[in-house]
Amino acid sequence: MSIFTRLSTKAATVLPALGLVMGLGASAAQAEDRISAVHAFPEFLVYTKTFLAMVEDINARGEGIVQIEVRGGPEAIGMFEQPAAVRDGVIDMVHTPGSFYGANVPEIDAMVAARVTPMEARANGGAAVMDEAHRERFNVTHLGWIDGGIKFHIFMNKAPVFDENGVLDLTGVKLRDNPIYNAFFTALNASTSSMPATEVYSALEKGVVDSAAWTQIGIPQLKWNEFLTHRVDPFFYNTDLGVIMNLDAWNALSQESRDLITTVVQEWEEKSYNDRQADVVTDNQILAEGGMEFVSHPTEEAGAAYQKLADDAAWARMKERIGGTDAGMARYNKLRELYAGDSGS
Repeated sequence: MSIFTRLSTKAATVLPALGLVMGLGASAAQAEDRISAVHAFPEFLVYTKTFLAMVEDINARGEGIVQIEVRGGPEAIGMFEQPAAVRDGVIDMVHTPGSFYGANVPEIDAMVAARVTPMEARANGGAAVMDEAHRERFNVTHLGWIDGGIKFHIFMNKAPVFDENGVLDLTGVKLRDNPIYNAFFTALNASTSSMPATEVYSALEKGVVDSAAWTQIGIPQLKWNEFLTHRVDPFFYNTDLGVIMNLDAWNALSQESRDLITTVVQEWEEKSYNDRQADVVTDNQILAEGGMEFVSHPTEEAGAAYQKLADDAAWARMKERIGGTDAGMARYNKLRELYAGDSGS
């Protein structure tokens, strides 16, 4: 056999094998899952910073497995349009308040009126029931409740007025509204205007609204305290910020990707909860030093009635949206048990 024959024979054997190895390498490179994502709020808000830090954590630990590409916030897709975009597969993942799509997944109000932490809801099975509702109703999976445990206050540009029972009366007040607390504000007789958070500063400046509700943290960063001088106590509700992902896109991920994302998100549920409690102390100090007055209800009983009015509004909205079917009421009662510790009777 000549040297050329031997080389040809060897090449015939080696080249296909080399091609197989190269093909496997290309296949492995393509195996990394890619996820597109958006967030509801601007990047400077602490809630968005939490999400972006969590994404960074997933990407660092998921190199070669899964990567999340964040494509922006409300400037990319309007904050109220983002949930439907995820449901329809326009984008894979969104970090958003559940109340932005509460009409489609009424069970989200259990998080709004919750008396448990995100960690407790996960441990007692509440998170699993919430995820089940999201999958059935909205073609998404609810991955986690991020920055939980933060409450809400109403902030005003003048001293609040209380009715004959000592409960806040918002008659004549022009209040910026949001789906999370519309029913509660209606019960307090407010005149409301719905608008994204990004438009509130201008609305306060122009007098379109003279009051707004927001969480215990974030007012100094939004600079709304340039116009709002009074905070009404006590607090009410919980933030219902979560991470949801299109169910088809989730199911298309490798098991390794799903496991990694699940692990990291659950770690950040606890981390973000603890971090935000420290932020409450800091922001309270900033507001107080800036001259904001914290105005309590005249009596503890009136304050408790105010909080109950908020909770009742959320649970009543959820019950109405779920409907009176046996299955709907069974889930309603289960969520009240898991998130509020009562049956709703």
